Parts: sequence; C-alpha cells; structure tokens
Amino acid sequence: MSASLSFRTNVGNLGKLPELFHYSESNMVNSDKSNTYQEAFRDPERVRQLAACIRRELSAPITLMEVCGTHTMSVHRFGLRDLLPRDLKLLSGPGCPVCVTPNTYYEQVRLLAQNPDLALCSFGDLLRVPGRDGSLEDLRAGGADVRVVYSPAQALEFALADPMKKYVFLGIGFETTAPLTAAVIQSAQKGHCGNFFVLSGHKTMPPPMRALVESGEVAIDGFLCPGHVSVITGDAPYRFLAEEKGKPCLIAGFEPVDVLQGLLMLIRQRNEGRSEVEIQYTRAVRPDGNPNARELMQRIFCESDDDWRGLGRIPLSGLRIREEYTAYDAAQLVPPVEIPPEDLSGCICHKILRGIALPNECALFGEICVPNRPRGACMASQEGTCSIYYRYGR
Repeated sequence: MSASLSFRTNVGNLGKLPELFHYSESNMVNSDKSNTYQEAFRDPERVRQLAACIRRELSAPITLMEVCGTHTMSVHRFGLRDLLPRDLKLLSGPGCPVCVTPNTYYEQVRLLAQNPDLALCSFGDLLRVPGRDGSLEDLRAGGADVRVVYSPAQALEFALADPMKKYVFLGIGFETTAPLTAAVIQSAQKGHCGNFFVLSGHKTMPPPMRALVESGEVAIDGFLCPGHVSVITGDAPYRFLAEEKGKPCLIAGFEPVDVLQGLLMLIRQRNEGRSEVEIQYTRAVRPDGNPNARELMQRIFCESDDDWRGLGRIPLSGLRIREEYTAYDAAQLVPPVEIPPEDLSGCICHKILRGIALPNECALFGEICVPNRPRGACMASQEGTCSIYYRYGR
C-alpha cells in the first residue's frame, strides 16, 4: 500500500492547494513528470505553484529565520530567494555546528594536535577553520596526525587497531550527530578501549533559538526549524517558542517543495493568528522524534552551559560527557583555555550567526575570505552562510 504524500501536517490544515500537491507515493515515482521520488520534490511546476501561493497569501511583511545549514543551502542552491516576494525576509541563524563552535574549542584542538602520541579524528569541515595559529590543515601539513573520518565509529576503529596511540574524535554537531557519538562512547566502554576519547563540542538547538528571541536584536516572526535535528527531538523542544513567545514554528524538509511549503505554512499561521509547531516533513519527522536516540544521548551526555560563536554563553545549551564516562572525555587531556571568543581579524561571523548581518556586508567576503582561504568559520564550513553565499548567492 503506498503512503500518502498529500502534504498535510498532523497538527494543521493547509487548506486548498492546487491538485498538483495531492498524490500518492507511487504516483510521484511513476508519473511522467517524475522519474524518482526526490525529483517530485524538485518539480518546477510544483515549485512555481507554491511560490505563487506565497506571493498571493503574504498580506504583510514577515521575517522568518531558518536555523539549519541545509535549509540555507537549499534556499540558495535552488534559487528560491528569487521566487519569494520582497516582503518575505528570510534570515540565516546559528544552524551550522562548525560555525557556532567557539574559538576556545578550536584552541583546545590545536593544543591536542601538538601531542605526538595522539591522533585527531575529525569531519572534514573542521580542518579548514582558521585559529589563532592556523588551521588543522596547517597543523597536519606541519606533521600533526590529523585524520578525516566520516563517522565517530571510524575513529574508534583506528583506536582499536592501534592501542599504543591515543585517538581523539572531535565531536561537533547538534542533536542529529550527538546520538552517534554517544553510541561510540558506549561501544568503547563495552570493548574496554582505553585509548579512545571524545572532545565534545556537541550542542542543542532550542536554547540559542530562545536566546535570539529574548535578545530582541532581530524581530523574528517565525522559525523554519531544522529537519534533521527534529528527527531526533520531535516537535516538543520548540513548543515554548510558539506557546510562550508567540513565534510560529515549522519543521520542514530540505527539497525546494519542502522549503516553500514550510514558508507558506508559516505565513498561514500568521494570517490566521495562530502560533503552533507544525510538521511539514512528515515523511521523516514524528511528533515524538526518536526516543531511543534521545535516551542514549541522555545516558552519555548531560546538559551544560556552553559558549556559542556570536551568541556568548547560553545556559544548558551544551552536551558534556557524564562523569560515569570521564575516561573517554578528551577534555582531561588538555587544560582549559581562555582566548577572545570572537575573531578579531575583521570577520563578522558572529553577526551573521545572529541574523543581524549578511555575508556581503563583510569587507573580507569574496576577496580576502574565500572557501579555499577562509578567514572565518562561516566560510570554512560547507554549511556556513558565507560559504553558501559565495557559491550560490553572490
């Protein structure tokens, strides 16, 4: 039996949409217009219809913020900004984990890299983030043992195969990746692996969203919430924004049809005087998320106050390794560091992450600061707003 993909949420009603949007999964895959499931969510006719709905139903200026680097990527990669009315202002927030990680973390990484008895295992984006004395790429070129991995499990495999050397996985990311790191720490304990460590830079998304609203620095009318994070968390963590702060929230997928429908649903909430958390991305996100992943994450990590680039210290926004698993915490291998939290080289990443500046307002953007020579984290990461603007939005 084919699943219905009529693009309706389980908490809201989209009302009338063109018949174009009401079809079954089998029709999407087998229709003449769509050769694959993914192409149905990129169909130009569907995109044009949704853009027309947005232009027709937007009755007053609105400012919406997306807090996911993949949403930022989709908006620019598919040229969606060009389809939106000028009165719809779409801001990019602190949705790139590499970008929001503060300089203090990268300084700890630099100190670890100087230990010849230790190897660092990292996702690729982290290698290019500039620090006080260069990037991880620079340190690797100078002889440091820095390895690119595609999962924390790969770092554990290195450690098991080479017990005489310490291996440190650089744990960066939100609720999406934290359960994976938690699972590997649990596996290391069960396997009695004494040379595997994690330097946790994991963070949670709702606290910075609260901080942005409560700062009043930008008037945000609603949030396009991160789809990947919400697969784990469900919709509950955003309810305070809708119920306490009066900010409509919409969990959307990442294809053009997903994003545009999400924006339309937020506009309809505003038009109807509603402030709710709705799920557009129902093919991946359930209201209760993934309880098993959350339980594992909570077993290994505990919430802690943490620093964010551009936002400062936010209460209970970080994930620290619990005392029961201290043996796997790389923080014990390096002393705490105190350096200025913001880049003093002229980079304005800290403003871009708060939605108060755009990349092309930075004097370094596109000339001094480019993807292969980044001066700031927002250009170093592929999900960084500056990198995305450079590749798609200049």
